[in-house]
Amino acid sequence: MRRLMLLRHGKSDWPAGVPDERRPLAERGRSASKTMAQHMIDCGLLPDHVLVSPAVRTLQTWEIVGTKLATATVVPEADMRPAIYDADAAQVLAEVRTVPDDKHSVLLVGHNPGLEDLTRLLCHGGDALALSRIKVKFPTAALAVIDLGSSHWSEVGEGSGQLARFDTPRSITDAAKS
Repeated sequence: MRRLMLLRHGKSDWPAGVPDERRPLAERGRSASKTMAQHMIDCGLLPDHVLVSPAVRTLQTWEIVGTKLATATVVPEADMRPAIYDADAAQVLAEVRTVPDDKHSVLLVGHNPGLEDLTRLLCHGGDALALSRIKVKFPTAALAVIDLGSSHWSEVGEGSGQLARFDTPRSITDAAKS
């Protein structure tokens, strides 16, 4: 089985005069990225391959997550993919399809609406409540975990996945409070 984890970058800042691709994480985004990294460790969601958009906010998200994951596992070097930036679902899927078949668990750090649309394209089944939550919103620092039935990354396509879980910083924090 192959697993694809789609992590939207943390909340970004909007400094005046800074182009979109250069926008850094806001403090809230840094905090949420740390929360998600710990959650990934707690749930055993550890990638053996990482694809990252070259935008500053995605690189900073991965730096925080990767540093935290390194306390629990060997962390793969990020494979920066310019095509992920400002990409639609088809473009993101094209990048996923290039992953070597010796990799079984891939983390992709990217942007919306591409990640939300890709999740909906791939997942025609799985956690029904999580699917309905994604239809409402795929917030910053959210993580969709998709289990794929494909034997090869190049075969991943529409309806080939099951949404195993959809976690947000808020859902994790709320669960910890109860």
